[in-house]
Amino acid sequence: PPPPQWEPRWGAVATDATTGILGTATNTSSKREAEQAAIADCQSKGGSHCKMNLAYDNECVAMVVGAKGYNVNADTTVAEAVKAGMKTCTADGDPDCHAYYTACSLPVRIQ
Repeated sequence: PPPPQWEPRWGAVATDATTGILGTATNTSSKREAEQAAIADCQSKGGSHCKMNLAYDNECVAMVVGAKGYNVNADTTVAEAVKAGMKTCTADGDPDCHAYYTACSLPVRIQ
């Protein structure tokens, strides 16, 4: 049989830092589509200064939030993305770190 063929999937995270509004997109077919969808999602929730934080493909993402701010990381699994975010958050001396948002956009087998 022929080898499997995979189609990449993209996701993105956008935020309005002044209001704390989060916009996301998952499982899109291109980076541009993911970024546009995340910005549109942020704006649809009332964000007026929405900016891209991260676009990712074929992996998972985690937004970790603490009292001093937030960070967004992508990695092969949700657990690894959260781990990276928690490390960044606690390195800043923040005692209130927690995963606020997680998602994956993994490749889809097309054959």
